[in-house]
Amino acid sequence: MIRALAICAAMIATPAHALDVRRDMGGSIDARAAQIQQLRATGTPVRITGTCVSACTMLLAIACVVPRARLGFHGPVTAIGLPMTRAEFDRVSAQMAAHYPPQIAAWFMRTGRMMTGDYYTITGAELVRMGARECQ
Repeated sequence: MIRALAICAAMIATPAHALDVRRDMGGSIDARAAQIQQLRATGTPVRITGTCVSACTMLLAIACVVPRARLGFHGPVTAIGLPMTRAEFDRVSAQMAAHYPPQIAAWFMRTGRMMTGDYYTITGAELVRMGARECQ
């Protein structure tokens, strides 16, 4: 009976499903940071298996990536297209980069964030070479 209760408790504590990112075009940086906190708190595994663009790339803080995944990186922009001050651009860029593995964060701060009208597409395989965790 005690063994059965221990197995039952382990099933409750383990998330039933992983979050499988197949097509996510981004959104609010603050909302994404909150989602990452929630996923981390619940222990939900996250796998990036398809297209992940903009704020979605912040999931690299907790996600693994498959080699065929395609992630799109660009610098921060306002929701309504108004220009940001340089200080705000730098602050929000750093907020995004804090969710990336070190080598990806360095690339983002040096190059990736400078693209604001489009985005750089990087495969999961390339990101693994840059320090992202590969899904097993």
